[in-house]
Amino acid sequence: MFALAMLLAITQIPAFAQSGVNGLNTATSTLKTYVDPVTNIALVIGGIVGIVGGIRVYSKWNSGDQDINKELMGWGGSCLFLVLSSLIIKAFFGL
Repeated sequence: MFALAMLLAITQIPAFAQSGVNGLNTATSTLKTYVDPVTNIALVIGGIVGIVGGIRVYSKWNSGDQDINKELMGWGGSCLFLVLSSLIIKAFFGL
C-alpha cells in the first residue's frame, strides 16, 4: 500500500486543464463579439421608446391632462435605463 502511494506521488499526472482554459477563452471571445450588437440594439430600442414616450407626453400635455408628471417620469426612467444598461454592458465586458 505504501509503495503504491509513493509511486502515485512520484509519477507525473498530465494536466487536462488546458483544454478547459482554451474553451473558456473561446467562449469569452465569442461573447465579446455579441456585446456591440446587443448594446446597439438597446440604444435603438431606447431611441424608439424615447420618441414614442415624447409623443405621448406631448399629446397628454396638449389635451390638458393634469397627470403629466407620472407619464414624464416613466418615460424618462425607461430611456435612462436603456441607455445606462447599454453602457454598463460595455463596461462589464471591458469594451
